[in-house]
Amino acid sequence: MGVDTHTLHLPDADIVYDVHGPDPEPGRRTLVAVGQPMDATGFRALAARLPDRRVVAYDPRGLGRSTRRDGRADYDPPTLAADVHALITAIGGPVDVFASSGGAVTALALVATHPGDVAVLVAHEPPAIAVLPDADAARRGWAQAERAYTEGGFGAGMAEFIRYTSWSGEFTADYVTAGPADPAAFGLPTDDDGSRDDPLLSGCSTAVIEYVPDPVALAAAGTRIVLAAGVESGDTVTARAARGVAALLGQEAAVFPSHHGGFADGEFGWAGAPDEFAAELRRVVG
Repeated sequence: MGVDTHTLHLPDADIVYDVHGPDPEPGRRTLVAVGQPMDATGFRALAARLPDRRVVAYDPRGLGRSTRRDGRADYDPPTLAADVHALITAIGGPVDVFASSGGAVTALALVATHPGDVAVLVAHEPPAIAVLPDADAARRGWAQAERAYTEGGFGAGMAEFIRYTSWSGEFTADYVTAGPADPAAFGLPTDDDGSRDDPLLSGCSTAVIEYVPDPVALAAAGTRIVLAAGVESGDTVTARAARGVAALLGQEAAVFPSHHGGFADGEFGWAGAPDEFAAELRRVVG
């Protein structure tokens, strides 16, 4: 299946996006895949399993091949949503959206601010920790990962991030006493290369995890919104957040195959169940 790559030039950013598959048949919408901080490469396995759909995946501003000229380093959901709105305007909408992790937060902001853009949104495990009953404790856990990164570099920070995202249930005192995580246990580097610009661990993603969806705006949008969590995700923080956002919208979260990255095929080291995931996404989106 061929891939065409394009660049959308905005006043303060250049957004690079890939187009997989054929032009949509009459009555069938383009599927836009939204990640954060994951770029378009993370959706290649999913696009390959939807060969009859036009799938568009992009690199968010400042990530992958996309650049930014806004003088900022943070990832602000309304700004990211405006980029997706510009992309949809360029390719033609309305579209269906599959959005993963921080991308699901972007997509919820998109639907709230540009309700005519999206017909169906599947928001898979948004890390919207502000909706959790233990939000303050979840923030402290996130801050531990950021602090580990600041003090020890990528390996130390990512080890704490993995511990954080793998923890089951609320963040109790047991979570604090169980740390810190050992980078070597996850095959991560134990040396510090001195860099502190990781988009996930450097503090640039705080606005993503603190974003609270607007249930009134989302209800008024007319978009069919499906919150989803992986069956293997259990009571991890992103699965709990998905269920929390679903409750905010008066619904229950759908259960999808596999885990947080269940649509991936192992290309990035954490194999999901992309065949089953794509089949379920096709069933839900229609």
